[in-house]
Amino acid sequence: MAQEWAKAFYRSKRWLTCRNAYIKGRIMEDGGLCEECHDKPGYIVHHKKPLTQETIIKPEISLNHCNLEYVCKDCHDGFEGHGIGGGSRPLCRFDGDGQPISMREVDRR
Repeated sequence: MAQEWAKAFYRSKRWLTCRNAYIKGRIMEDGGLCEECHDKPGYIVHHKKPLTQETIIKPEISLNHCNLEYVCKDCHDGFEGHGIGGGSRPLCRFDGDGQPISMREVDRR
């Protein structure tokens, strides 16, 4: 979930237009596959250089397609500070109903 200071940006017309254009380009290029694993469909547009309270107002960082990548949820959750476990191996995943599944159960399969 976005930090409180970033919520207005992620709801803004500028971001939504940028995000939609980026996704459209990725779909035209490779069908919208995750740019990290190239296996699953993209799920979220990720900023490679993380946004901060200082950089979120700089379009060359926050709205620049060169700073974006379209990634699946699993890859995104593995990035530093984005998933459960703070960028290390996630402690759990979620099933289709949004219920947590322990990674120990996933590993046993």
